[in-house]
Amino acid sequence: MPEDAMKVTVERSTLLKSLGHVHRVVERRNTIPILSNLLLRGSEDGLKLKATDLDIEVVETVPADIVEPGATTVPAHTLYDIVRKLPDGAQVSLETTGDSGQMVLRSGRSRFTLQTLPESDFPDITAGEMAHRFVLPAGELKRLIDKTQFAISTEETRYYLNGIYLHAIDVEGRPVLRAVATDGHRLARVDTAAPQGALGMPGVIVPRKAVAEIQKLLEDGESEVQVELSGTKIRVATAAVVLTSKLIDGTFPDYQRVIPSGNDKLLTVDKGDFAASVDRVSTISSERGRAVKLSMAEGRMTLSVTNPDSGSATEEIEVDYDASPLDIGFNARYLMDIAAQLDGDTALLKLADPGSPTVIQDREGASALYVLMPMRV
Repeated sequence: MPEDAMKVTVERSTLLKSLGHVHRVVERRNTIPILSNLLLRGSEDGLKLKATDLDIEVVETVPADIVEPGATTVPAHTLYDIVRKLPDGAQVSLETTGDSGQMVLRSGRSRFTLQTLPESDFPDITAGEMAHRFVLPAGELKRLIDKTQFAISTEETRYYLNGIYLHAIDVEGRPVLRAVATDGHRLARVDTAAPQGALGMPGVIVPRKAVAEIQKLLEDGESEVQVELSGTKIRVATAAVVLTSKLIDGTFPDYQRVIPSGNDKLLTVDKGDFAASVDRVSTISSERGRAVKLSMAEGRMTLSVTNPDSGSATEEIEVDYDASPLDIGFNARYLMDIAAQLDGDTALLKLADPGSPTVIQDREGASALYVLMPMRV
């Protein structure tokens, strides 16, 4: 199909929603001009929009009225901003003509002319065979991501921690699909029943940016999502959107080693009360990362923070605890992050001693498990 003519008409709301998905992948600053552009292709299937940063590619097809099939590429963020500012309910017409190197966007009384680049220059990162394929409820994939992504490391030197480790594993004879993330201070591990086809998949590290994009993709209440994997790429497909991403090329550490199994001091606390108390007493600490000290004795926990510059704070809450007394310090922010992930009304802390990691769950045997390293207090 020659590139010299494309004419399509599409609903503003449809186009805006789709641009919302794809334009985020496009980096604001690009040394390669074509990477600032979206590929638009009109065919009998509808209007296909495609964006890439060479690590991630997102393709979405939306219903459109195709007068002339064809393809072009236009600046992603400019197109998004124009469509965002058009009135609700508007029809948007996109038209390229001849060799002008321009696309005309018309809507109501507005007319915009955008510079285009040839569609043939647009990169394709999706080549290659995907060896593993499975389908799972979108809500389950969303849960795996939502409950682990806060623990992804942002430290570039340990690049293999800059993502979520997704793998299939056998737990007491039950096959599960497991997501793990850690930054060395805290660890999140969440399981779901392994879908057919997931067994035998390689363990893969899904990069942080792809994780964020997949998360947003699943916000639309999709029912099912298809996941395809190879040794170097992951592809996640919903009914209208296909996201392909490179994987992090590295080895995820043996996380099982850092999850303690012998912590025998058990404490159960109301999750909301606990998070609110941590939040209140940590007000007194100036910098992020200030430790909050938890002092456990029978039936109660005292939370305290001391800041040499501004004073101190203590609060006592009732807990279910009958082991020997224990004082342990944690990063207040990390405690609140984990509390925010818990599903139930209670939090179960499994403690050992002031220098050892603590395990936090909703309850015994829950499918989500968190490990938190203590701080000196």
